[in-house]
Amino acid sequence: MIAVCDYGIGNLRSAEKALQRLGAHARLVQDPDEVKGARGVVLPGVGAFGTCSAALAATGMDEAVSTVIDRGTPFLGICIGFQLLYERSEESEGAAGLGVFAGEVRLLPAHVKRPQMQWNEVVERRPSALLAGFDAPPWLYFVHSYAAAVGPETVATCDYGGEVAAACARDNVWGVQFHPEKSGRAGLAVLANFVRRCDG
Repeated sequence: MIAVCDYGIGNLRSAEKALQRLGAHARLVQDPDEVKGARGVVLPGVGAFGTCSAALAATGMDEAVSTVIDRGTPFLGICIGFQLLYERSEESEGAAGLGVFAGEVRLLPAHVKRPQMQWNEVVERRPSALLAGFDAPPWLYFVHSYAAAVGPETVATCDYGGEVAAACARDNVWGVQFHPEKSGRAGLAVLANFVRRCDG
């Protein structure tokens, strides 16, 4: 079972349905203990970093997510779920991320329209199973005003007033700033790579 963490924020069902469309046994899960027992875990997120961080803590999902990451369970963070893998965000002073990756999520540059709400080309910085199978850089759909700093965990970027972190990967942890569940065939291909990782 792939657990899609349901911690009371936004519309999470689209990620669940996209995974089910690929044939995965995926469902929304509210019980942290069920998350800990899953073969794969997806953490979506919409809205503000601080709101999502507080909801994770209030539901006990923060501890469950940290446990599965430490165990080596395949994990995918989407949008704010990706940003929560970092230590903190400029958007929400004092709100704690999961700290899987070092660094801060920062506001996009002042000279670009915020949020980035568009399809954008995602270019690999280094090979990763996350983006395996594409003959050319895929176009994927973004909606965000803040972005993680490009670091050693960054496996792909997009150009939006400069280089913007679009995806990260380290060991069992993957994260994407774009919305694969809203990105058509290319997004489904990214999710299919994650499903294969869970089956492996």
